[in-house]
Amino acid sequence: MKTKNLFVSALLFASLLTGCSKDDGTKVTPEVKPDELSISGEVSGTWKKGSIVTVKGDLFVPAGKTLSIEEGVTVLMDTTVKPEFIVQGNLYVVGTSTSPVKITVPESARIAKNKFGKLWGGILAAKTCSELLLDNVILEYGGATATEASSSVKLGLYKALSGENVPALWFSNVAGKLVVRNTTFRNFNEDCTYLEGGNIIFTNNTFYTTGVSGGEALNFKSGCVADVSYNLIYSTNTNGLKLSNAGDRTPQAHIIAYNNTLLNNGWRRPTIKGGSVWVEQSVYAELYNNLLANCRFGIKRDTKKPEDPRSVFQNTLFYSYTQLGADQFQPNAEVIGGKNDIISKTAGDNDPKFVNYPVTTATDNADFSASWDFHLQAGSPALSKGTTTFTRNHKAGIVLNGKTYSSPEPANYIGAFGTK
Repeated sequence: MKTKNLFVSALLFASLLTGCSKDDGTKVTPEVKPDELSISGEVSGTWKKGSIVTVKGDLFVPAGKTLSIEEGVTVLMDTTVKPEFIVQGNLYVVGTSTSPVKITVPESARIAKNKFGKLWGGILAAKTCSELLLDNVILEYGGATATEASSSVKLGLYKALSGENVPALWFSNVAGKLVVRNTTFRNFNEDCTYLEGGNIIFTNNTFYTTGVSGGEALNFKSGCVADVSYNLIYSTNTNGLKLSNAGDRTPQAHIIAYNNTLLNNGWRRPTIKGGSVWVEQSVYAELYNNLLANCRFGIKRDTKKPEDPRSVFQNTLFYSYTQLGADQFQPNAEVIGGKNDIISKTAGDNDPKFVNYPVTTATDNADFSASWDFHLQAGSPALSKGTTTFTRNHKAGIVLNGKTYSSPEPANYIGAFGTK
């Protein structure tokens, strides 16, 4: 690893103990502990499997350099400094399902009063970042507010404004490649993502407990060509998906979102805007096989700046346990009706029959239980009601760090999870 202001306290003595013996001659096998690093400034190279990395200031992956983070690494952000993670080169963060990478804060700060984070910044990828991969990662407790002293403001990154809440992930290279899969975004102050370009795949991710007074799970702007599939999005403050061609970058934003499950989104926003999926400003959107349960509204458009007329909305299941929610799913000038949709007209219609989730959970609930199971029981109206006849943007895959990542095949059911 190459770092600036790097202080390494690795436990090298372990190797010196190899071959030591007890008084009775029995060999002692020393306990091998993970590397413990305390860092800030420029970083590149590799953070080795199982390392514990304490971040004491803003991090910078320089243009032309790469940082790789291996499985089981825990990155602890200083909650006083509230660092930003700025990527000007390439970043590859690869954990496993049993040993994910965690980008978090010290355990003492993971408490109820910090439920919506704001304790560090986020991952901010500049236009010089050509490849960024997050695979089996947990990101939590970020979204701090930028100030005039913030590196993102000084470098002109994200919105470059003091007072803006930093998203968990910002990506801005229209020619770049971004793949995020098997990753959890939780306990963030506002947007989980803000994406201003790139060839993008988001699949098999989970979003929950995000957004105090605003914020989306996936916020796409012009320049993005993306496939979004098999994601669970629970109780974002505003929309699960915000799809926009704002910014007038080339290419036009083309987002294909399929087989996602969105629940309870939009109810905690103090003003009325969206609540499940929002489309606007000539975005080319294709939505298939998405399950919207207890969201504040159906798929909404900006009637003054609507979506591209080529957009497709198809095979969506809308469920609400309240009559207000069911009423707000009904198609009108703002709420989009699609082909082969299944829409609740009265409270409780078309219960998706989740394996373990009380569908009468309060719509403004932001807390998430790991015991919930959003697979479908036999007899669910979502089973066998999906379509598979569309073409994904990245069916052939995106190559990052020499490996090809493809958008998964669509399923013939609606939502992110079929039967177990």
